[in-house]
Amino acid sequence: MLQIAQIRKNADAIIERLKIRGIDAETVIGEVLIADENNRALRTQMEQLQANLNNISSEIGDLYKSGKKAEGDQLKASTVELKDQLRDITVLVEDGEKTLTQLLLTIPNTPQLNVPLGKTPEDNVTVLEHGSKPQLPANALPHWELASKYNIIDFELGVKVTGAGFPVYRGKGAILQRALIQFFLNEANANGYTEIQPPLMVNADSGYGTGQLPDKEGQMYHVGVDDLYLIPTAEVPITNLYRDVILDEKQLPIKNAGYTPCFRREAGSYGAHVRGLNRLHQFDKVEIVQIVKPEDSNDTLEVMQNYVQNLLQKLGLHYRVLLLCGGDMGFTSAKTYDMEVWSAAQEKWLECSSVSNFETFQTNRLKCRYRNAEGKTELAHSLNGSALALPRIVAAILENYQTENGIVVPEVLRSYTGFDLIN
Repeated sequence: MLQIAQIRKNADAIIERLKIRGIDAETVIGEVLIADENNRALRTQMEQLQANLNNISSEIGDLYKSGKKAEGDQLKASTVELKDQLRDITVLVEDGEKTLTQLLLTIPNTPQLNVPLGKTPEDNVTVLEHGSKPQLPANALPHWELASKYNIIDFELGVKVTGAGFPVYRGKGAILQRALIQFFLNEANANGYTEIQPPLMVNADSGYGTGQLPDKEGQMYHVGVDDLYLIPTAEVPITNLYRDVILDEKQLPIKNAGYTPCFRREAGSYGAHVRGLNRLHQFDKVEIVQIVKPEDSNDTLEVMQNYVQNLLQKLGLHYRVLLLCGGDMGFTSAKTYDMEVWSAAQEKWLECSSVSNFETFQTNRLKCRYRNAEGKTELAHSLNGSALALPRIVAAILENYQTENGIVVPEVLRSYTGFDLIN
């Protein structure tokens, strides 16, 4: 959520930056400023009434202490109307603050100035492309046919047990999943990330804290009886560990990593692009999250996206890095890099990671602050990245490493799988 103090000071600049997303925010920013001005005027009145009542209460106490009970009672009776006024204006202040908050919740994060203009994925900028596209045999198969051929992923059985988008991994397919998770976690540990095993369900406050609510409410599975949400990513519970927390500057940067299943309704998803592992309702992912000082966040974003690239290089996958345009970024992001792996049999790029700098957008919602060297508190910056999401990585491995004799396991995973060929 944008900071109201920043909107007061930089309304025109914020409107201009939101244009990078293709959004004309002049009207809503104007509404925010009017609501804020009204709220501050009401709060001033409320504070003046409270101060008057405090002074009168002190005077009443002095009268009673000096034995002037009748005068004290008379003065006390005169406060009834003031208390009624205070109660009424307090309600107005609370309602005004709710209205202002609801307005602020509708405004996405402001993109950084170096984010490309644009509204669709076609406007994203390719930063680099690593490696070369693998040359497959003429009879190469897409990953869903390979999964069936080698009996490692059963999509139909998943439909029977749950529904479409919930595959069953078996045998070497299940072991490959476990190997990737362990590899990603070990790499994170070697790079200074503390492993976290968070809950798989969160409350609404956590959803609001990281910006999934109200923006993505329709994409989350909701457990209605308990009013809990299945997590769409480990980012949500891990980042919320620091909700309503004041950190010490010496604690920063905080680097956490966690493996979780992820659950996404993906409402409206259909067609060939969601076939096989291309888009699922449940999938596994290792997430990295950092909480840093504001002046460090841009450098941290570059370090994090390079870290993800290193994972892809170790897996021997052909990939590219995209700098997302304003209109294709997530609601909460100020700047995002996407990593896409090449799916050789499908002959298409598959997104496997997003790495984003949220600046203060999440931490303002979370009230995640730190105390600097001067003893003052300020909002930290938060970042996160997929490192990595498994489905499309598995799809790329199955397709790109297929041979006439089977699927070759990337060398870096063989100590985890215990085998070097799926056949």
